[in-house]
Amino acid sequence: MVFLDTDKVIRIVAESVNGSFGILPKRLDCAAALVPGILIYETESQGVQYLAVDEGILVKMGQQVMVSVRNAIGGSDLGKLRESVDKEFKTLDAEEINVRSVMVKMESGFIQTLQKLRND
Repeated sequence: MVFLDTDKVIRIVAESVNGSFGILPKRLDCAAALVPGILIYETESQGVQYLAVDEGILVKMGQQVMVSVRNAIGGSDLGKLRESVDKEFKTLDAEEINVRSVMVKMESGFIQTLQKLRND
């Protein structure tokens, strides 16, 4: 799924495992592992925009910059963006708890089945 496709980006600031870094149009090609945080980009028409991103990867090739992350939430107001992120992460946390619970049940069932087979 494509979250955002925009033209005429003036600059990008992202957070990698090695710290914050910026990308201007004439920067050399690069790739970076992103950590959860705020990705900032600026366009001629919209000005500064913010994306709350999960971990992922950023690749710059020529004039194109591609970012692939698990989750992203966009906005131009950092306060509203924080509220959206808090709400989304609470939902994800609840889903993650449910998934982990199911996984624990599956793993324990698998172990019990292996023990039965071993004893037979």
